[in-house]
Amino acid sequence: MSTFGRLTSIWENVKEIELKPIAAEALQALNFAIVGRSGSGRHTLAGQLRTDPQRPSIVVQSPLLITDLDNAASADRAQLIILMLDINQEDVQQELSLARRWVDMNKKVIIFFNKLDLLGSRSLPGQDNRWMGLTVFHGSASNAQFLQRSFVPLMLRMLPDLHLALGRQFPLFRQTIARAMIQDTSLSNAAYALSTGLAETVPVLDIPLNLADIFILTKAQAFLVYRMGLLLGYTTRWQDYVSEFGSVIGTGFLWRQISRQLVGLIPVWGIAPKVAVSYAGTYVVGHTVLQWYLTGRHINRDQINALYRQAFKGGRINAARLMSRLPKVNLFKRPSKALPPPVALVNCAYCGKPNAADANFCQYCGQNF
Repeated sequence: MSTFGRLTSIWENVKEIELKPIAAEALQALNFAIVGRSGSGRHTLAGQLRTDPQRPSIVVQSPLLITDLDNAASADRAQLIILMLDINQEDVQQELSLARRWVDMNKKVIIFFNKLDLLGSRSLPGQDNRWMGLTVFHGSASNAQFLQRSFVPLMLRMLPDLHLALGRQFPLFRQTIARAMIQDTSLSNAAYALSTGLAETVPVLDIPLNLADIFILTKAQAFLVYRMGLLLGYTTRWQDYVSEFGSVIGTGFLWRQISRQLVGLIPVWGIAPKVAVSYAGTYVVGHTVLQWYLTGRHINRDQINALYRQAFKGGRINAARLMSRLPKVNLFKRPSKALPPPVALVNCAYCGKPNAADANFCQYCGQNF
């Protein structure tokens, strides 16, 4: 079967009804606001959010409210508000009042002290009691790599349910979210492979479970490719992914790797390799798409094989970690019968010998209790 045919077959197993919630998650509207005085770096930060630091030519114009302090009330409906301050600014009372008001409204607020590189020898602002309970960040809005390293994780923690939409609409977040997405899916596939691998030690379950593995793991990888595409700003139509990513992962590697799940047919000894293969194959699929996006170049067969060897090492580590969490059970040792609880005893007041606590007379001397 041709690569195109294999791709079409894979996607036909993914029902369109299952993809609609993922597309809806990626397309949901985000309502963010950046508020600050003139010169605080509002527009600089907005530009960084809309630009991919790895590919500066990719700039989107996602909706983003940018306003000054006098019109700060317009940010009251935002899901998240970034309040910008110059790090050397002395009068911060107006910003502090606004931040407190938004917090009282249950808004998510980040206090961004900008121009960290111009602080000099002064101590960091925003650390006294006036800012207690507020999320304070110190950085430079002009440094994209610093933002990606420090500001992006903060935003992701504050918006745990919006990662797919956040990355699609604001490229600054894409690489971080993509790597986390690949790792999560790889670990999920590894955990699934471990669970079915244990069941496959029962001979009668072996063949059916491996066939199910091929379907479920392949489907999970297809979902990963679809989510990656949405995250990176591509179409929501799954049909387009056949041609869009066909040449990217069309070497046949994906399907050859899935067929290797049959190593799990070897009872017990095949479990660890199977878990490692499940992790590594999913990892390679995700990173092949990501590297194509970041570099604009296709990865050749040799590069994919090198990436797979590297990923397999990580897969073995994760397999060992997952298997170490399994309870230690000796299948050849019969469980011992539980001993009855000890019976309470009392000594006879006449002969001093022990008797059952509920006895009415001494079993040795016959005296009543």
